[in-house]
Amino acid sequence: MTDDDISRDEARGLRSARELEGHLSWLDAFTPAALGVLAVASGIYTYLGVSSLLDGSGPMTFLAAAAYSIAVSVGIFVFWSYLMRLLPAMRTAGGFVGLGIATLVGSLAIVAMSSWLNAAALAGGAAVEQHLARTVQDYQASLERAHLIAVSAQGLERDVARARTSFEDLSEQERAGELSGTAGRGAVFRLLNQKADELRALEAQIAAQNAPIQSAFEEGNDILSRMRALIVEQGSVEQRSVTFSEESVRLAGVITTLRQLQVAPLVARAAEDLRASVVLPELDGRSAGVREDQAATIGSVLDALDGRAATLRAAAEEVLAMPPPQETTYTPISSADAVIRYAGNFAPSWAGAIAIDLLPGVLVFILAVTQAAIRRGREGAATEDTLTLAELRAAMRAMRDIETSMGQAETAAEARRPRRFPVDAAE
Repeated sequence: MTDDDISRDEARGLRSARELEGHLSWLDAFTPAALGVLAVASGIYTYLGVSSLLDGSGPMTFLAAAAYSIAVSVGIFVFWSYLMRLLPAMRTAGGFVGLGIATLVGSLAIVAMSSWLNAAALAGGAAVEQHLARTVQDYQASLERAHLIAVSAQGLERDVARARTSFEDLSEQERAGELSGTAGRGAVFRLLNQKADELRALEAQIAAQNAPIQSAFEEGNDILSRMRALIVEQGSVEQRSVTFSEESVRLAGVITTLRQLQVAPLVARAAEDLRASVVLPELDGRSAGVREDQAATIGSVLDALDGRAATLRAAAEEVLAMPPPQETTYTPISSADAVIRYAGNFAPSWAGAIAIDLLPGVLVFILAVTQAAIRRGREGAATEDTLTLAELRAAMRAMRDIETSMGQAETAAEARRPRRFPVDAAE
């Protein structure tokens, strides 16, 4: 590469550096103002976020929120102002890495003290509504689960009815003398009738639960409808949350009622008692042979009781083994906590809240790249080559001022010097 090529490259680099410096001079005119606007905007949203966290609405609450938001605005402005001036001016790798670490730590601090509050101000109401909607879904699942278990338990009525019918049929057979061989209403008949009456009473108890279960389920659905309406209703979300909480308490009571109405435990206990509660009647056969036949028949009836009891118990245990409804309790939540809990649903709001605080970091990076390009353009150039026309004019004016000052100083010195007059030779 010749000297002319080097000179042309240096001239190109100088022109590029001067052009970039001109752009930076123009941008510097409004960059501090723009940074101030971003800091103030972040402070305003921070104020709204802090206000949602503080209790009360008195002057001290306002003062506390305002002081915090002002501190955030000042901190953001000062932090990015420092970096805009210092980071692009770093010439060593150590200095650049050090300020880079400081930038990362400062950015995390800004997110911690401001960005999440900005997100709360931007999407806090929607996040609380999301929490209400999620709670409604949980309550609906619990209500439907409790209703399913209760209805499944009502299905045990058919098993009880089959057992009752079998004992009634056996008692009719015994009355006709087809079991023990002795017709009439003897000991075996009374035993079979006793168990049929017990099962009939259990069947009636189960049937009596149908109406309360249906009524409780309908009431629960009505409460859920009101809770859904509160989610989309206009007005303050805090006030709606209070009404929502009252409705959730009522719904929790309905779910508890449904759980208490399910009859599987009752059927399980009745199955256990079906054999244990047998009261053996006195054998009333006229002869020893008839009494022996009655005793044998009663033994068979007891075996049948054991089988029916096992069947009922197994059916009841299937219902009892069903997973119970999930315990659901509505917990009021602040807008800031809601934004954090449901952050995945409000990614745009989080992005905007963080961007308004960290956007100056992009400007710092742009300045650093530009300053590096300017330094590369000026490398290898002599000092006189880097002077702009304005700088050259200023230098010439300075030289003229120096020359004028030096001339005036010489004139003054000449004036102070004593004069010597010539001596006449004749004298």
